[in-house]
Amino acid sequence: MTSTMENDHAFEKCKSTLKSGETDYSYFDLSKLEDQRYGQLPFSIRVLLESVVRNCDGFQVHQKDVETLLNWKETQHNGVEFPFRPARTLLQDFTGVPAVTDFAAMRDAVNRLGGDPSKINPLTPADMVIDHSIQVDHFRSEDALMKNQELEFSRNKERFQFLKWGSQAFKNLQIIPPGSGIVHQVNLEYLARVVFSEKGALYPDSLVGTDSHTTMINGLGILGWGVGGIEAEAVMLGQVISMVVPKVIGYKITGTMNPIATSTDVVLTITKHLRQIGVVGKFVEFFGAGVASLSIADRATISNMCPEYGATVGFFPVDKMSLEYLRQSGRTEEHIKYIEDYMKANNLFRDYTNPEQDPVFTEIVELDLGSVVPSCSGPKRPHDRVPVSEMKTDFRSCLLNKVGFKGFGIVEEKTETIAPFIYEGKEYTLKHGSVVISSITSCTNTSNPSVMLGAGLLAKKAIESGLTTLPYIKTSVSPGSGVVTYYLKESGVDKYLEQLGFGIVGYGCMTCIGNSGPLPEAVAEVIEKNDLVVCGVLSGNRNFEGRIHPLTRANYLASPLLVIAYALAGTVDIDFEKEPIGRTEEGKEVFLRDIWPSRQEIQEMERKTVIPALFQEVYSKIQTGNPAWNNLETSASLLYPWESSSTYIQPPPFFNEMTLVVPEVESIANAAVLLNVGDSVTTDHISPAGMISRTSPAARYLGGLGLTPREFNSYGSRRGNYNVMARGTFANIRLVNKFMNKPGPKTKHWPSGDEMDIFDAAERYIKEKRSLIILAGKEYGCGSSRDWAAKGPWMQGIKAVIAESYERIHRSNLIGMGIAPLQYLSGDTTESLGLTGKESFTIEYPENLGAGSMVTVKVDDGRSFQVKARFDTDLEFVYYKNGGILNYMIRKIASSAE
Repeated sequence: MTSTMENDHAFEKCKSTLKSGETDYSYFDLSKLEDQRYGQLPFSIRVLLESVVRNCDGFQVHQKDVETLLNWKETQHNGVEFPFRPARTLLQDFTGVPAVTDFAAMRDAVNRLGGDPSKINPLTPADMVIDHSIQVDHFRSEDALMKNQELEFSRNKERFQFLKWGSQAFKNLQIIPPGSGIVHQVNLEYLARVVFSEKGALYPDSLVGTDSHTTMINGLGILGWGVGGIEAEAVMLGQVISMVVPKVIGYKITGTMNPIATSTDVVLTITKHLRQIGVVGKFVEFFGAGVASLSIADRATISNMCPEYGATVGFFPVDKMSLEYLRQSGRTEEHIKYIEDYMKANNLFRDYTNPEQDPVFTEIVELDLGSVVPSCSGPKRPHDRVPVSEMKTDFRSCLLNKVGFKGFGIVEEKTETIAPFIYEGKEYTLKHGSVVISSITSCTNTSNPSVMLGAGLLAKKAIESGLTTLPYIKTSVSPGSGVVTYYLKESGVDKYLEQLGFGIVGYGCMTCIGNSGPLPEAVAEVIEKNDLVVCGVLSGNRNFEGRIHPLTRANYLASPLLVIAYALAGTVDIDFEKEPIGRTEEGKEVFLRDIWPSRQEIQEMERKTVIPALFQEVYSKIQTGNPAWNNLETSASLLYPWESSSTYIQPPPFFNEMTLVVPEVESIANAAVLLNVGDSVTTDHISPAGMISRTSPAARYLGGLGLTPREFNSYGSRRGNYNVMARGTFANIRLVNKFMNKPGPKTKHWPSGDEMDIFDAAERYIKEKRSLIILAGKEYGCGSSRDWAAKGPWMQGIKAVIAESYERIHRSNLIGMGIAPLQYLSGDTTESLGLTGKESFTIEYPENLGAGSMVTVKVDDGRSFQVKARFDTDLEFVYYKNGGILNYMIRKIASSAE
């Protein structure tokens, strides 16, 4: 929402004028609060406070909310809530397509209920970047990029036509066409305002995004984080976010980096450190003299991985380095000038070398950059850091360990299995630890010129040393923006990367989100036949089971330099210190240290090649640079003309039964348990993602419509079709359901005990008119913020989840769909209460049900226990009572007489 400067305002006294250059701007000057507490607040809390002051309208935001934040030192400990109105919303296409389908369906619902459908528009600016649709079908060829992009358009034409309709039909929605880059990198390089200037008023840029890695923008001093798609839609419709005052962990960075370490190594170290401390639901704010030596790209890499260490944000306040980055990335001097003037005027500008500026924090932890060593993370979680020097021993122990986050359960006599196969007429062998996917991908690292150019220099030295990569390894580069292509070419390292197989195959998330495409048939066959634990190595941010590729059971996150190093070695079962990475044709041993570029070499190349002209050239044609997008034809109607024959876009059924009357909250009677799961069930386990298995309910549905398996495409591409998504919910091959004796998308129907696909069981329960619940352990819903991780369960008839704890975004999404997040009391678990999941449950709500209420759960065998309703704010309960956040908004807009 824009500033309320023109209206009568509770904080009239804070209005002020700022002259920047030749222009006078208005703004809310927080020094005029005349409160000494302001100067002690963490900088991230100051941004929240400014929003509350500026938007104090006495309706959604009240004067008491200003006091709540000024009194942060106390309120952070008391679970006090306050409203926050972000300046804008950020979408990617996986979550953006369902957001636009929801908006289109909301227009239909408002129209049916007698309201004005044209009122359904984003009220806050919304930017969408189409970046999740392209996959690595072609690689190691000059035309791989062109072929992958052609396939992307042929597979997604319906989706893209729908999105183009949305870009024209809805006001305040900007859509960046496919082929432009990855949402978070485009946000950093192009969309970021840092300070908004609207109608002569200045205020800080802030945002929520429908992707958990929205936090990447924190590296540029912009407060933003991921929310569920459902919550983001409400923000787009002008609703505030109701949130609990966060604790702020001060992360002090000192020292200077080890010459052979990279920013990726720093972030993997920080990720493990903060996971150990426990920062879920908290802000992390970085400070200390060491920050001053980190580039904005380095900071953005650290902020990008915020979801992996579990915090809400990983914030770096604006400083002079931020301004230099804006200058380097082609922003105008006028813009940079008013950013600096505004930030300094409002005491939001940071000097990291001045400890007198250090605010009060909840707690302080510290990292000496000099202690960071080259690292990877894996084989199944991003916070399981492994120093490169220990990779060989760690991987071998993982092989033998029982199945778990650090184990594969391979029996000892099978650990040395060697499997020969023929590829392109030659014989090769695979064994446990062999690398079959090697990808420089993801905004996490492709946004950082130092590691990208470092990878290029490593490739150059490898080629000059006579090294090469095995041809069956699926190598790829998928940068987050066209800027990367320019500076790789400008520096001359692109040809060396291509010689090693690391040519650019597309601009998008690709391997990082599971769009890695198929492995060569001979490779896939030998892996499956010999039950091999083979590896993917990628410069991404997620490596959960089943995410990268179904056949790569071990996946390691690494810097782009190490991605190339492990591709050269062909295995992670190597000690780089003691074993050569390869040999020349003459048989001479080459060690990794022989080809590793120095920091000085990398920095010198970066200074010469990463210049403003590159950014200006790329972003000057961002809206018009894709001819295929430009040529798409679409309708110009107010209401979307749904096509019943479409297998990609269908109107969601969420609002079909709703009326203007808010229903009474009713207890959940005689509910069956659809799934009984343990700890760390991620949204990747819940939400449909990756390719559609030929044996799945979704495949049976699509096959019934006449589609061949080749036409199934991915779940991500079909997020606009609820029929596919409902069938793909909980369809992950690695899902561990305690009802079953092996992982997979199966469950048992109770009381019959019949084994079936999870969707089929849910459908059977729905026909029996039985409500469903889920029993879960800790961190239920951790991982990426996926709206279908809540919409899918709603479609399957799930009314409540009972878990030991929840990931923040997923809990919010469940409420947004009218699903109750209930939490076991401290010390209680499914096991400690003796629950098998075969029982029937009745959840009895008290008459005064609300935020934090205690709820009684009765079991059909006569037992009962208490749980806590995880509606953390009154507004969350209002959304739940309405059946979801969008239902609430439809009733509000349809009832409006304006």
